This record gives sequence, C-alpha cells and structure tokens, in this order.
Amino acid sequence: MSKQTHSFQAEVKQILHLVTHSLYSNKEIFLRELVSNASDACDKLRYEALDHPQLFEDNPNLEVRVLFDAEAKTLTIRDNGIGMSAEEATAHLGTIAKSGTREFMAKLDGDQKKDAQLIGQFGVGFYSGFIVADRITVESRRAGLPADQGVRWSSEGTGEFELETIDKPLRGTDVILHLRDEETEFLSTWRLKSIISKYSDHISLPILMKKETWDAEASKQIVTDEWETVNKAAALWSRSKSEVTDAEYQDFYKQISYDSEPPLAYTHNRVEGRSEYTQLLYIPAKAPFDLWNRDKRGGVKLYVKRVFIMDDAETLLPVYLRFVKGVIDSADLPLNVSRELLQESRDVKAIREGSTKRILSMLESLADSDSADDKAKYQKFWGEFGNVMKEGIGEDFQNQERLAKLLRFSSTHADEGVSLADYVSRMKEGQDVIYVITADSLAAAKSSPQLEIFRKKGIEVLLLAERVDEWMLSHLHEFEGKQLQSVAKGSVDLGKLQDEEEKKKAEETAEAFKPLVEKLKTALASRAKDVRVSNRLVDSPACVVVEEGDMSGHLARLLKQSGQEAPETRPILEVNPEHALVKRMLDDPRFDDLAQILFDQAVLAEGGQLEDAAAYVQRVTRLLSA
Repeated sequence: MSKQTHSFQAEVKQILHLVTHSLYSNKEIFLRELVSNASDACDKLRYEALDHPQLFEDNPNLEVRVLFDAEAKTLTIRDNGIGMSAEEATAHLGTIAKSGTREFMAKLDGDQKKDAQLIGQFGVGFYSGFIVADRITVESRRAGLPADQGVRWSSEGTGEFELETIDKPLRGTDVILHLRDEETEFLSTWRLKSIISKYSDHISLPILMKKETWDAEASKQIVTDEWETVNKAAALWSRSKSEVTDAEYQDFYKQISYDSEPPLAYTHNRVEGRSEYTQLLYIPAKAPFDLWNRDKRGGVKLYVKRVFIMDDAETLLPVYLRFVKGVIDSADLPLNVSRELLQESRDVKAIREGSTKRILSMLESLADSDSADDKAKYQKFWGEFGNVMKEGIGEDFQNQERLAKLLRFSSTHADEGVSLADYVSRMKEGQDVIYVITADSLAAAKSSPQLEIFRKKGIEVLLLAERVDEWMLSHLHEFEGKQLQSVAKGSVDLGKLQDEEEKKKAEETAEAFKPLVEKLKTALASRAKDVRVSNRLVDSPACVVVEEGDMSGHLARLLKQSGQEAPETRPILEVNPEHALVKRMLDDPRFDDLAQILFDQAVLAEGGQLEDAAAYVQRVTRLLSA
C-alpha cells in the first residue's frame, strides 16, 4: 500500500485541540497514558493467546520499552503486545475514543469478563502525545500477521493523518513522538524514570530503559546498550495478603507517604460486588504539620487497574479522615476523558462509604482490644488525630454512632482515655444524663467552680478543653439514650441524685436570700441577665452560667478569636448563700463595689475576660485600702 492521506473523523478535529491543551493539567501525563496503552496491548495479547498461543510468535515475554534520541528529538514507547493492522490503525487512531479494546470486551461474556479485568481502553489517551509533540508516528504490526503487513500511521494532529504499509519484523507497536523544541526535558533518562516511577511503577509488565553510566573523561552520563527495568512491575496491593510480609507493607507505606516512621495500623482488602476495588489504607503514627488545613487534599492515591491516576483523591474519603494514607485501585471506576477528574458517581460513593467503614472498623479493633499494646496504639492515635475525628460527628451522620464510641476525653475521674461507654458504666444510680463542661484549657475546666457540687457528690463530669469540642457538642446530643448536658448551662437539676431534704433546704435558702438577690439584680442590671441562689457551688462565692439554649461564654470567645461575630448574651450570676462574703454583703455600705467585684471574679473563674479591667482593679484597691 502506497502512502495514503486520510481525514480525521469530524469530532477528532473538534476535540483534539481541547484534549492537548485543556484537559490535561500536567503535561507529563502523556507518558502515563502511552505506557498504559502499551500495557493494555500486552494484556490483550496475553488474553487472546490463551486460545491462540501462536500469537506469541517466538517472543512470549511481554514488555514495554521507553527510549529516546536526543539528536533527533524523538521519544519512543514500544510494546510487543497485540499490535494493529492497517484497518485497525485507521479505525482506532482516526476516531476519538474509538477503542479496539472496548470492542474486544463487548465480545466477552460470563467469566471471561472477570478474567479480562486487566484490559484497559485505548482511546483519547493516545492523543495526549500532542501535548509535547508536533508530530506522532505509529509503527505497528498485529500479532499473527506477516512482517510485510506492518503499518505506519503519522499525523501532526491537525485535520489529516497519513497511512502506509511497512515491513515490521517484530509484532507490537512503536509510538514515536517528535518533540517540540521547548519539550526537550523529556529527552532525559532521569526525567523519564521519575515520571514512570510516579505514574506507572506498579504496572505488572516490566518497563525497560537503556542504562546510563558515568563517563569520567567526558564528565557526563553515557547511554549504554544494556536495558534495565525501571518499575517494580508488581502492585503490592494486588497480591494476596498472605503473600505480603509486614515489612513489605511498612516499606510501601514509607514509599508513598515519605514518612520515616512505620504506620500505626493498616488494612488491606479486596472488595467485590456492585463496585470492585482494592484498598490498602494506613494510619500514620504521627500527625502531619498541615493536619488542620482542611483545604489540603487527603493522602489516598487512586489507581485504575494498577495505573496511577492521581495523588490525594479527596473524593474517596471524608474530610475528617484526611490523615489516612494509602492506595485505592478500582476495576471499574468511571473517569472523565483525561482520567484526572473523578466523576461523582455511584461507584465513587460506594468506595467512599466502604473505605470509611473499613477505617472505622480498624480503629474499633484497636480501641476495643483486650491487648494492652493495641490499647496503647489507640491512645497514641487519639492523641495525634482525636480532634480531627471529632469533626466527623457533625459531618458524617451515617457513622455518627460509631464515631461517638471512638471518642476519648478527660474527666474529673481520669486525666485521659475516658470513652462515653466508660462514663455510662460508672454513672451513679439514678443519674440519667452525661455531664460535660467546656473550657479554654484542661486546667481551667478542672478548677471551674461549676464542678463543686459534682465533686462533692462524686458525680463524674467530662472535661472538654479543645477548640473543636463546642462545635462537636452542637451535633452530639445523646449517647445510648443518655442526653449530654453542660454543667455551665441552665440551672442544675440533679434529679434523683438529690434527696428531698436537700431540695427542701435549697428552697428555704432561696426564699431567705430573696432580698440579697433583688439587690444584686439592681446593682448588676446592665451586666447580668439574672441573679439567683446557686445549688452547684460549695466553696466559691459565685459563678456565671448561661441560659439553656444560649451560646456558652467559651464558644463566644472562640468565635471572637477567629474574627467572627458572636451574639451578645448576658450571663446569669449564681451566688453561694453559704459563703461568708455573700452572707455579709447585704448590710455592707460598699455593696455596689462588692457586687461588681463578685461578678468580675465569677467571669474570671469561668475563663472570660473583663470588659473594664481598670475598673475592677480600682474597686479591689478601694476595698483593700478601707
């Protein structure tokens, strides 16, 4: 066949420019696409040779070779796979997304589809070569055809391509890229190796390049005639768990995460069903420095049939699990034309839900284990990532109950590691709520006057001192039917934990101190929403609380610190009628000063800041000077 000129199919002319200039955000992607196509061609030959072994001819070892000619400025991706006939080259290279492999798959049925799961699609990816090349030449011969029936396809990526018959002794395909002058960076062994390592390291076929050695006389690297494998040629996650050692799992983690420490835990599973995928997920031992950057993408790498698609595929895990590292390899995940952007689909949702549940199961195994070593691992995990996990309470309602069981807190009974289940198991007889308190620090929470009655009665209170805790409590309202109640909101009703005699005495005290309460209301009218006798104080003279449903002082301070506006709410002052200072206030001529000092001290004890610190200092000075 003499050289013939053909026109591209109409949609090729319309889309080719878009493919080569817009759809690929990183131009090095072209090598991933062409190596992937070469691997697909080899996989297709392997499958067809099951029934027709003669297709292997005299070369059964399938491989991909990458070579370049710096002087000619050409880069070649060569495979010894199935190859193409002249008719196939016209059909598959002249039509956008026209896939011979897709047609091949359509002929399969039953178990053959499962057996052919490695076979990919030869389509738009080929045209990505025009990102760096001003001309592409393809030389190919289909396995089984004689050497004189090879074909050469050539195009500058405009509106036409040329086709001619050539002699090609070896089966398979050579894709030759004639690089533009500004793309000579891809005529470098080091550059090509780094791209292959990044995108195609785990393709099951060997990818070969010519070895380089250092020439001391010329003071430069010299390309030799010896070939070397530049990829690992085996996807660790595709192997059976029984074949992979713990050391191999740890080495692979260090490779993908650049972490010098081994992971805290990992899980490796193959999921089959509506969506088929393999997951190898790791929990690091240390939190990264940018853990609190919610805009940072997660650490999961996405592969499709062992071909690297993207780093940090954030759609595959919820934001609160952004610290998880690993690989998810899908057999059928839908991708857009460039393979770079995931389409939000049922498969994506299934992978996200399945992977989230798998990670939570791994954490539950550590947390609920009887092993002291596993419990120590979980405590370490919580110290590093606990606050991020709390974000999930408000973001992942589907798994909120499971997440609640994984939460750990400090309490008035223990400095760390208290789960909600532990708390419930230690609740006093007659106690029907879980008591919590939020503060700016653990020390402030422990010393809060609002805890005094609870300490006196031996009632455990959870101490929440992290910035995320207030937000978490707005979404977590109960656990196992027990309501969570802040001791700093509303009046304290201990219910069955308070006997009738205590209730009666509290009522009598409140009645006796009505004159003092009314006088305090007048003195503090502009600062306190209300004044009442407290039944939560034992040693302190007063404390401030907020009405049930109002924003706590701690949350209001957090909002202001972050530059947001907080609604103006006035606190309620509770006074301890048994305290000596309160008892003598009513008849003291300095009542107004004492009232203001009492309120200011209560605000300070709660962790708040005084609006007029100078006025407070002046009142205390007058009191001390009298």
